[in-house]
Amino acid sequence: MIKKILLFIAGAFYLINAAAQVKPEWDEVFKNIYGEIDKNAAAYENLQQSTTYIGHRLTGSANGARAEEQVFNLLRSYGYEPRYQAFETESWSRGNLSLKINGMTYKAVSLAHSPVQANITGTIANLGNGLEEDYANNKIPLKDKIVFVYLGILPGSKEGTRNLHRSEKTALAIKNGAAGIIFFNAAPGDILLTGTASVDGKLISIPAICISNNDGLKLRERFKTGTHSANIVMNNFSGRVQARNVIATLPGKSLPEEKIVIGGHLDSWDLATGAIDNGIGSFAVVDMARTFKALQLQPARTVEFVLFMGEEQGLLGSKAYVEEALADGSLGAVKYMLNFDMTNDPRGYHTSVEEDKDIVRSIGDIAKNIDTAFANTYSAGLGLHSDHQPFLLQGIPTGGASGRLSREVLNCYHADCDAFDLVNEQELKNTTFFGSILLYGLADAETLKAQRMSDEVLREKLEKANLKEALQIAGEWRWEE
Repeated sequence: MIKKILLFIAGAFYLINAAAQVKPEWDEVFKNIYGEIDKNAAAYENLQQSTTYIGHRLTGSANGARAEEQVFNLLRSYGYEPRYQAFETESWSRGNLSLKINGMTYKAVSLAHSPVQANITGTIANLGNGLEEDYANNKIPLKDKIVFVYLGILPGSKEGTRNLHRSEKTALAIKNGAAGIIFFNAAPGDILLTGTASVDGKLISIPAICISNNDGLKLRERFKTGTHSANIVMNNFSGRVQARNVIATLPGKSLPEEKIVIGGHLDSWDLATGAIDNGIGSFAVVDMARTFKALQLQPARTVEFVLFMGEEQGLLGSKAYVEEALADGSLGAVKYMLNFDMTNDPRGYHTSVEEDKDIVRSIGDIAKNIDTAFANTYSAGLGLHSDHQPFLLQGIPTGGASGRLSREVLNCYHADCDAFDLVNEQELKNTTFFGSILLYGLADAETLKAQRMSDEVLREKLEKANLKEALQIAGEWRWEE
C-alpha cells in the first residue's frame, strides 16, 4: 500500500511539474501549426523539384551549389534574410573503378575519399566484421593484403558486439597495414552502397570499395578455404572547393540572446538523388521555417534554421558552424541543437540528456491530443555520425524526433536506389509538424533545465555510452589518458 501511495505521489508530481512547463497558448499554437502544414505543406513538392531538376546534391559539385541556391531562394521567398556560411573542403567525386577477384570482374563502387589513383593487387584477408577484435585475432601479417569486411555485424557474432562506422573500419585497416579494403553491403540483394571511408574528410591512403550483399556472401563462403587475390584499379577526382551552409534566423521575442538551432544536411551522395538521405530531413526543416513565417510565430528564444553541406564527407558543414560560433563567442547562446537526418513519420522525441524530459513529454502530450497516432515515446542518450555530433562534443544538449522508415527504404541508404519514389507525402508532413512543435516548445519554454556540459561530465557520458573507441579512431577523443 505504501509503495502504491509513493508511486501515485511521484506520478502526480510529474504531471504537476510537466503541466507547469506548458504555456496555455501552446494548444492553440500547435493546432494552428498542424492546420497550416496539413493545408499548405511544401516539403514534398520542394523535394520533388530538387530531385527532378537538380538530381544529387554532392558537396562541392555544380549540383550541390544549385541545391544551396534552391533552399536560399525558398527561405528568402518565405520572408527570411538567409545567409550563406561558406567553408572550404576537399571535394571528392568518383571516376572509374575496376574490381577483379580471382580474375573475375565484380560490380563495385568506390567509397568517398579513396585515392585519386590506385592500382593494387593483393591476397585477400577475410577480417569478418573488421573490428579491433578481428585484427587482434588475426595471425597473418596484413602488409600488401586487401582486407574483406562486412559493413554490419555478421550473424553469429558475439552477443553485444558493437559495430563501427565504415570510416572507422577503414582507419583500422590502414592502421594494421592493409593495402586496400573491400566491404560487402548489409542490405540484401544487389544494392551498392557508397559513403565516406575517411574519418576526417581528407583523402585516405588505400582504396576502399563496396560490393553487394549477394556477391559478398558468396565470396565469404569461398574465402573459407584456399588463397584468393583481388585487383583494384580506380581513378577519382579531388580538389579544394567551397561549399555553403544556408542559415535563416528568426529572432526571439523575449530571450533573443538564447538560441535553438535546428538543422539537417542538404548534401547527398551521387549514386542517386538522396531523397531519403537527407532530402526528407532537410526539406522538412525548410518547411518548418516556412510554417513559422506563415503563422507569424515568434517564440521566446531565437531560432536558427540551418541546412548543412558536407555532412556526408565528415560533418564538414556542422563543424564549420561550430568552429565559427566558437571563434565569435556565440556558441554559448545555443541551448539545444535539433538534428533531422533521415527523420520520417515521428512517433516520439529524443534528447541527449534527461533534464528537460518533462517539457519534451508535455509537448508530446499536446501532439498526441492533436494526432492520436503519435505515441509520445521518449528516449535519452548519446550518439555520433550526424550533424549534431560537433555540437554534442562541445557539451551542447541535442535532440530531435524519433521516426521510422521501412526496411525496404532503409536498404537504399547511401545506395543507388535512394530516389524520390521512396518518399511518402503524409509521413513527410508528419515530420514537419512534430518537428515544428518540438522546436516551438523548446524555443518558447519559460526555462530549460539542460545546461552545456563541462568537459569532465561530457567525457563521463561519452565513455558510458561506449563512444570512446569510435572517437579515438576518428582522432576526436581530446582527453588525455
